Amino acid sequence: MNRFHEKVALITGAAQGIGRRVAERMAAEGARLILVDRSELVFELQQQLGQDSFALTADLEQYSECDRVMQAAVERFGRLDILINNVGGTLWAKPFEHYQASQIEAEVRRSLFPTLWCCHAALPFMLEQGSGAIVNVSSIATRSINRVPYGAAKGGVNALTACLAFETAGRGIRVNATAPGGTEAPPRVIPRNSAEQSAEEKVWYQQIVDQTLDSSLMKRYGTLDEQAGAILFLASDEASYITGMIMPVGGGDQG
Repeated sequence: MNRFHEKVALITGAAQGIGRRVAERMAAEGARLILVDRSELVFELQQQLGQDSFALTADLEQYSECDRVMQAAVERFGRLDILINNVGGTLWAKPFEHYQASQIEAEVRRSLFPTLWCCHAALPFMLEQGSGAIVNVSSIATRSINRVPYGAAKGGVNALTACLAFETAGRGIRVNATAPGGTEAPPRVIPRNSAEQSAEEKVWYQQIVDQTLDSSLMKRYGTLDEQAGAILFLASDEASYITGMIMPVGGGDQG
C-alpha cells in the first residue's frame, strides 16, 4: 500500500508505543514525517526511518512549543497534510479521592493540552492549503475506574474532535479520533511516572487491567498494529467521507 505517498504527517509522542508504530507504518507507505517527542529517543527513530523524516524534541504541554514544531514542519516540507496527536497517558492510577490537586492538574495537562494546543497551532496551515486530516488519540478510559482525571482529559479530546470537525468540515479538514483500549506494548524506555508503585497502587492498577479485560468482548488486550491500523485508516484518503468520529479500538468495548 502507498496511501501516504508525498503526504506530510506530523506525529506527536512518536518515540515509543503507538506513536512509534504509526510512524514506522506511515514511512513504509511513503509519508514524509515530522517526529515529535519530549524524549531524545525520537532521534533514534529518525535514523531508522531515513531522510524523509525529521525529528524534534518538544514539551507539547506548552503552546509555544506546539507552535514551534508546526512552523518547523512547514518550513521543512512546505505543507502539513496530516496531524496525529498521540501525546498523553495515565500518570497515576488510583481512586479519585486519593489524587492530590496537583496530580489532577498534571493529568489534564498531559492528556488534553498537547492535543488542544497542536490542533490550534496546525489549523492555520491546513486552512490556508484547504485540506488536512487530524487524528486524535483518545481512550476508552472515559468510562473506566481509577483514572478519573485522565478520563476527564480524554473526554475533552473527544469533545474537541467533534466540535472542531463541525467547524472545519466545510473547509477541507477532517478531524477524527481513535479511542484505544488496553494495548500490549514493549516496556517504556522512559516511563510516564518513574515513581515506584506501592503495594496499594499495584492493587489499584490491577483493577484497571481486570476491568479493561472484562469490558472487552474479546477479553484481551490489543496490539500496537491493531491501534496503528485504525489511526492510519482515519488519516488516509480511504476515510475521506468520515469526520467527527470517535472510533473505539478496544475489542468491542465502546468506552
